[in-house]
Amino acid sequence: MPQTIHRGIKSLIDEANAEIETVSAAEAIKAAQSADVVIVDIRDPREIERDGKIPGAFSCTRGMLEFWIDPASPYAKPIFQEDKKFIFHCAGGMRSALAAKTAKDMGLKPVAHMGGGFAAWRDAGGPIEKWEPKKPKG
Repeated sequence: MPQTIHRGIKSLIDEANAEIETVSAAEAIKAAQSADVVIVDIRDPREIERDGKIPGAFSCTRGMLEFWIDPASPYAKPIFQEDKKFIFHCAGGMRSALAAKTAKDMGLKPVAHMGGGFAAWRDAGGPIEKWEPKKPKG
């Protein structure tokens, strides 16, 4: 018997967008210049490798988000304990809306997401750096 989904992705994204701040790519480009802002890239590493990244953005895959935000988690990342504004982005603005809502629900603040995602950043002329593989240590 097929599954019956009662709250689909459109509904979840609409609910998230109603509860979080959305910044435009132009606003994010300007905000990224501030030391008080962290741009959080939640795209998959293969997307970053293929398309490049926003210079200085912190990469956190969507699957590790909750674990990296929670200071009680063994996977906690210190960056999420800083007193900064966190602007999440993905490729097109859907996953980042869900990520920003999750972060807000967890107590991280202030948070926002960039409407239109990385595509909007690129189209607005935001700087992009090519992905470079990590050099082996030693």
